Amino acid sequence: MNAHLSWSFSDSAAGYVLSRQGSRVQIKTLDDRELTLHLSESTSAELLRNLGEPYRDVTERIDEYLVHGALVFSYGPVYPDPEGLYFQVSKLLFVGDGEVPYPFDRKGWWVRQIERLGRFYRRSQFGDGPVDFTDYRTRVNTAGHKTDEHVQETDTISRMVYGMASAYMLTGEEDFLEVAERGSRYLHDHMRFHDEAEDIVYWYHGIELERLRERKLFASEFGDDYQAIPAYEQIYALVGLAQTYRVTGDPVIAKDIEDTVRLFQKFFHDPRLGGYYSHIDPVTLSPHHDGLGPNRARKNWNALGDHAPAYLINLYLATGEERHLRMLEHIFDMIVTHMPDRSPGGSPFVNERFQGDWTPDHTWGWQQNRAVVGHNLKIAWNLMRMNAVLPKREYLAVARELARTMPAVGRDPQRGGWYDTVQRKAVNGRHAFAWHDRKTWWQQEQAILAYLILAGHTGDHDYLRHAREASAFYNAFFLDHDEGAVHFTVLAQGLPYLIGNERLKGSHAMAMYHKAELCYLAEVYTQLLVNGEPIELWFKPRTDAEFPGRLLRVAPDILPRGRVVLDRVLIDGAPSTDFDAEAMTVALPVSSERQTVRVRLRPADG
Repeated sequence: MNAHLSWSFSDSAAGYVLSRQGSRVQIKTLDDRELTLHLSESTSAELLRNLGEPYRDVTERIDEYLVHGALVFSYGPVYPDPEGLYFQVSKLLFVGDGEVPYPFDRKGWWVRQIERLGRFYRRSQFGDGPVDFTDYRTRVNTAGHKTDEHVQETDTISRMVYGMASAYMLTGEEDFLEVAERGSRYLHDHMRFHDEAEDIVYWYHGIELERLRERKLFASEFGDDYQAIPAYEQIYALVGLAQTYRVTGDPVIAKDIEDTVRLFQKFFHDPRLGGYYSHIDPVTLSPHHDGLGPNRARKNWNALGDHAPAYLINLYLATGEERHLRMLEHIFDMIVTHMPDRSPGGSPFVNERFQGDWTPDHTWGWQQNRAVVGHNLKIAWNLMRMNAVLPKREYLAVARELARTMPAVGRDPQRGGWYDTVQRKAVNGRHAFAWHDRKTWWQQEQAILAYLILAGHTGDHDYLRHAREASAFYNAFFLDHDEGAVHFTVLAQGLPYLIGNERLKGSHAMAMYHKAELCYLAEVYTQLLVNGEPIELWFKPRTDAEFPGRLLRVAPDILPRGRVVLDRVLIDGAPSTDFDAEAMTVALPVSSERQTVRVRLRPADG
């Protein structure tokens, strides 16, 4: 048997075309190495496409697309070779063409994607009929069909609500807003507990439906958090409510959010050393109760940092209130003070688990001394948002340092895409995988937004290159063109991984939040701060809307000061001039009818 054919494996490679000589194509990988690809008579090729777009075969036009500088993904068998490894190309996927090298930079790409996502999840939960959240189920299979499990988890409903509210903001489709509002009301009526004695709200883990009866699941049902109230579940209960409140000003939602924030401040917050405990006891509401076991008096990334992107930044955008800004400042001060590893010979990754006194805990549960790559990236892009409203050297320094170090330790330099969990400490120069080399959808979101937001704020082209490479991998391999929506996980090569819970489109871990957040923020930053193009957003305040000063705040995110202005306002289709362009606020007219507010924001002149 030919020694060169004694073994092989299939693999992928990503890079920029350098040259072509006959069947040999030279590319530069994402970490600037040169790699030779070998075309064959059976090599096929396609173009990157968005959700809802048809397959675009360009096999007969490979020569037109193999131009210098084109970003391309290849897949095929790899053989041993005297010169190294021989990459035979079965399939090429071109990201763009000469005129549009990065199609996801074009206006409307992310809007169309969130519209498709919204339709998928609306149909999967309610079909074409009325929106009735008693029919909602947490688990949805890969084709979008609900499973037989009869549990409704609070957080997954809230995540769906976030996605629908965001889809409405970008598209103006009333059906999405109806889902968001009905879901918000369902959370209030079924998932909320108001403790009148403490004047707080906390949220049930979920509801188990038994023959039309509800069995409340008070504490968490999951192993890491079993029989405790974890901070992250309370945080994500608010994610959809805050985004819907931005659109509607619903006073019931506003009160639910404020009462839950009071829960965080009274029972999770550490007034002595700062930050928030990760768990409290469901009876005493104490973080120090012995029944919490390994979660007793602990702090972690989720209990601290997730407040900001999940609800608190959106709450601040909607209200402009100083107390919400102060809470954000405290959170980010704690992040830059305690999470970066400043020990001798420390890790490039942040510490994520802590004792109550902020001593790093490298022995907790599944995490041990492991890093979740996406958490590091998430810190970077949220620090940049905070730095825009309250500039601090520490915020910018930590964000830039994470952005500088993460590609070498968290990204796949040959295939593209970002990894999941790795060892925080390197051995022989390598941060080993904790369990596998698969890539999840939410980690790709964190990479795209980290570098896109850094690029938008700083104008640094290297950040933009990283953002585009991450976007290319995500749009090439995570979009499910057969069944709809987005795959949970792909193998390192980009092939869908459809085993266990990772085959699902709805689960405890996946709903509509991260992919909708990506679409919303990617459209905002790409158009306003990278391309210098305007965007439009929709709002629909209730007649009883409660916004401070009756001002509808329409800033799409916390953007660098002076970079974006409010350009046009339409109320029920009629132009309005009662707005502040620089503050991006609209004075709401008094009306007995609910009104649709459509706004256009654009880059500031000069």
